[in-house]
Amino acid sequence: MDTSPLNEALASKSYDKIADICDNLILQAILSLFIPALLLSFSLDLRKKKTLINSARFLWKRMPAAIKEARPEVVAVWRIGQKLWTRDYAGVHEAIREFSWSPEVQPIVASFAGKFLYLYRFILIERLV
Repeated sequence: MDTSPLNEALASKSYDKIADICDNLILQAILSLFIPALLLSFSLDLRKKKTLINSARFLWKRMPAAIKEARPEVVAVWRIGQKLWTRDYAGVHEAIREFSWSPEVQPIVASFAGKFLYLYRFILIERLV
């Protein structure tokens, strides 16, 4: 992570810029873990309250548009979260299938999809009973 803007702001005593620089550094750090963490939180939240998904919603709202536009996988993962939030479980599979995942993220998405399918079967059975 490049902290040179922070170092430059400190060296030039531009203290008014430090908060924005730190916000950007925090968002960069979060984004490096965003996709795995978000999918994990979705997995944990499937059978519980929507606490983690709700936290992800607030993170999404806080994230600058430039970061969202630069990382299409982040947007694709968020589509999965939106489908889970609205309980559109069939839409979760559509959101997973419609995006071409990178080799780094694909195993994580595949693991989530497998776990989701397993839990989704129980959700369907509960609705029938």
